[in-house]
Amino acid sequence: MLTGEYRNTLDEKGRLMIPARLRASISGESLIATRGIDQCLYLFPYEIWRHFSHSILHNSSPLSKRTRLIQRRIIAPAQECSIDKNGRLHIPPALREAAQLERECIILGLDKYLEVWDAPLHQQYLKENDEEFEVAAEELGQQLGGLL
Repeated sequence: MLTGEYRNTLDEKGRLMIPARLRASISGESLIATRGIDQCLYLFPYEIWRHFSHSILHNSSPLSKRTRLIQRRIIAPAQECSIDKNGRLHIPPALREAAQLERECIILGLDKYLEVWDAPLHQQYLKENDEEFEVAAEELGQQLGGLL
């Protein structure tokens, strides 16, 4: 299970250290990186990516304007990125640029995939969405009906 929030530095070659705790939950020596929503990158283990992309492609039509947009923004830019022996993931320049990754990055573990954010952009996102978070938390609490 990929969980936790980590802060790491992107080096001058575009490599980002994946924390050992996360690497232990990743099978294989690579991740599939693609553009995420909200100005971040999504990183998927191969099997999860295969299922995710297959679901999108097989439940959408290239004749639909909206699904073409999803396919072009999420599926098309996806690239396999190797994790080197030191635990660093090389993020291709186009994906770094898409997420505006500069130096300080936040890695979020979201169970089946990871998000990578530029640290200042992540902080800005949290501030801008604080009220929305409160509403969403209230709605979720009502849906869970006392499970917590």
